[in-house]
Amino acid sequence: MTLTAAQRATFESIFDTFAPGDGNGIPSATRLGAVSIAEGMLEANPRKEEAELLGRVLSLWDTPLGGMLLGVGPRRFSSLPAAKREAALIAMSDSRVPLKRVLFQNLKSAAMLSYYVAPGADGRSPLWDAMGYPGPPGARPDAARPPLHPQTPESHLSLDCDVVVVGSGAGGGTAAAVLAAAGLDVVVLEKGVYYDDGDFDGGELSGLARLYAPGPSATAEGQLSIMSAQCLGGGTVVNFSTSFRTPEHVRAEWAGHGVPQFATDEYDRALDAVWERLGVTAAYSAPSHRDRIMERGLTSLGWHVGELERNVAGCDTGVECGRCGYGCRIGAKQSVTKTWLADAEAAGARLYTGVDVRQIDTAGAHATGVTGRTAAGHTVTVRARAAVVAGGSVQTPALLRRSGLANPNIGKHLRLHPATAVWAEFEEDVRPWEGAMQARYSAERADVDGSGYGSVYETAAANPGLSVAFQSWRGARQHLEVMKRLAHYSSVGVITRDQDAGEVRVDKAGEPTMHYRLSDRDAARVQAGVAGASRILEAAGALRMFSGHQAGIEWTRASGEPLDAFIARCAAAGYGPGRCSMAALHIMGTARMGGSAETSAVDPDGATWEVPNVVVADASTFPTASGVNPMISIEAIAYMNATRLAARLRG
Repeated sequence: MTLTAAQRATFESIFDTFAPGDGNGIPSATRLGAVSIAEGMLEANPRKEEAELLGRVLSLWDTPLGGMLLGVGPRRFSSLPAAKREAALIAMSDSRVPLKRVLFQNLKSAAMLSYYVAPGADGRSPLWDAMGYPGPPGARPDAARPPLHPQTPESHLSLDCDVVVVGSGAGGGTAAAVLAAAGLDVVVLEKGVYYDDGDFDGGELSGLARLYAPGPSATAEGQLSIMSAQCLGGGTVVNFSTSFRTPEHVRAEWAGHGVPQFATDEYDRALDAVWERLGVTAAYSAPSHRDRIMERGLTSLGWHVGELERNVAGCDTGVECGRCGYGCRIGAKQSVTKTWLADAEAAGARLYTGVDVRQIDTAGAHATGVTGRTAAGHTVTVRARAAVVAGGSVQTPALLRRSGLANPNIGKHLRLHPATAVWAEFEEDVRPWEGAMQARYSAERADVDGSGYGSVYETAAANPGLSVAFQSWRGARQHLEVMKRLAHYSSVGVITRDQDAGEVRVDKAGEPTMHYRLSDRDAARVQAGVAGASRILEAAGALRMFSGHQAGIEWTRASGEPLDAFIARCAAAGYGPGRCSMAALHIMGTARMGGSAETSAVDPDGATWEVPNVVVADASTFPTASGVNPMISIEAIAYMNATRLAARLRG
């Protein structure tokens, strides 16, 4: 979507209300180029309906009728003084109408993210200097040569193989290696581009634009924001290298869904193989300042604190590590591009990038291959004896649906590990953008009610663009002052294992949409997590703290207010759409494994019930939420399912 001149002017007035600058060297959003960045994101969004809806909102916004809907009378928004424009936005965020609150959150997210990642005309934003943020270091001239040799089709392409693997992330990369090692002819198709060490410059803008999918960016109801990778290697290129084996109680729960091997040594062997190939270790888990603050609070409370193991080799656990959500410049992260895909290619697998697979081709109840297309419109056809689908929990059910599979469980059982954070200011210099992405965690509240559901506490390196995702906005000056003090802030993230589910649907164009409403019992678990995070930060010596609630809930030590009062205000604000900044950290379950077609989308082999030579090998296979960072579980399931498929094909 390309904005009209009038729509762009409206966008500018909204953005400059969120971020007008300070008149003292810090420019407005428009002057810094934030609107152009947001426009680029809109144009890349594959869901044209979302872009068209925004266009209609922008066309109405700066009209007398729009003013009536905003509550400012029959006046144009752009004609209002800055204070009244700001008040109108805050009133929208506090509205009893969920649609207004969600619209505010979408506009806030677009404006603030674009503003804080914008490098400005000379490549260095004055905002970064005001925060003490060093900005991106640039690409390393001494970076190692890329280990892989994928091709991007430049004309129509037709291929034959034993197995075609759709998707190259944790699941697809692992499956490709297992199948190729078994002597099978493997073709891997990836929609994204191949980037390696020398391509990563440590910048948020370049990382977000190149390595992440342009949409969907939020659940349809607007309750949770979404970020998912789209590049060769998928999420393993941008994740935080946090490595957890599947918890025993979760394995037992999954086995109870009709997949008995989750409770046997078959799955143990898969976990061991993944752990070894990724080189998971605690050797590079030196705590960042953020981790030390959280550990300090946990220890003071007498709560559980654990060391996180990571799939890295040669990590600096310093400045470089804090940027690795945008690609590891030093090649320390053992993503599938460094491990499984390298193994697959060495065993003869052929890798192709820039291919958007649109359907699985079938003859009766048998898959004959897949058909895709490139951005330039070239058709790619792969004929195969079997297909492995590993596009992730958003794209996998969409592909299965586009291909005519009708099992009612496809797209259902969506889990998201809804996450929020509590931020706190400290006297000490924290520099939250530095240090290991995550080196400590706590499972103190992982089971808050005896159900096996609750929250895990982790920290995360906070570069400016990421940090604003979990903050409220109650006015431009107030928000800017917090960001200027970002070097003294730390956060405790609340990652909740959700018991209740949402759904991925497919629109008329075949693109996925995510539908998810946080249930009351899961919201109560999020709140219990927020309460615990608040206690951790207070025990660590926080001077001031605030939650992600848009109501602007804040606590200061100097006020003498009991911490319980702050916690009660968070609970009262609630977690409905637009009430609190929350993100879907881990997307799971939309083609789940199970013992029958009535309760699951795929069987215990990972094969679809309708087309048995289509095997799913990604997080969509999870019967329920994993409760921990899912990379190891994804790869173990892919390893197990691919091993079973190889045995069938060889037989």
